[in-house]
Amino acid sequence: MTEKKNPDTAHGHEKETDHDGHAHDDDHGHHEHGHDHHEHGHDHHEHEHGHHEHDLKSVSVAIVTVSTSRSLDDDPAGDAIAEAFSHAGHSVATRELIGDKFDGIQQTVDRLVGRDDVDIVVTSGGTGVTPDDVTIEAITPLFEKELPGFGELFRQLSFGEIGTRVVGTRATGGIADGVPVFALPGSENAARLGSHEVIVPEVSHLAGLAKRSEPDA
Repeated sequence: MTEKKNPDTAHGHEKETDHDGHAHDDDHGHHEHGHDHHEHGHDHHEHEHGHHEHDLKSVSVAIVTVSTSRSLDDDPAGDAIAEAFSHAGHSVATRELIGDKFDGIQQTVDRLVGRDDVDIVVTSGGTGVTPDDVTIEAITPLFEKELPGFGELFRQLSFGEIGTRVVGTRATGGIADGVPVFALPGSENAARLGSHEVIVPEVSHLAGLAKRSEPDA
């Protein structure tokens, strides 16, 4: 396992070759699809966002790259996630690189959600359908609550880029030990789409709500 704290968020990489990266390795203008989710469910947004006092002003993210071929110096998906959070005024607590092994992934995420300086965990890689893609199997047992809307929305937005190949990505989210955890595919485009368009806009609200029970207990 490799760890890098407070990383510089480098840019300019063009593609990621992780197991599930094939579904997102074409360079498309993904941001144009970011408005789709605003056209639906306004009532639900107004309802869910009624408790702004619980929102966190700033969150600290732990980024986990699942790959046997990358390094933290060559991690465009992780860079895209870090940039999305930094651009929104949030911070990066740590970045770690681990191989695509069930136990390693599960133990890493379990350890990170227990850290006091981590408000959210985002993984990239291992969400496809090859035998080595075990991120989803490793992290979902840690969830006390699942967030099915994340995967649904991510695939809806991804459909505009990759069409029916979205059926091959199992991106998911949930709450583990009071901390939101999101699993994204390993390509740079998918990581940018998921973090910029879905996770970051909701992270302050979700992280605040997930921690609500702690002070009240």
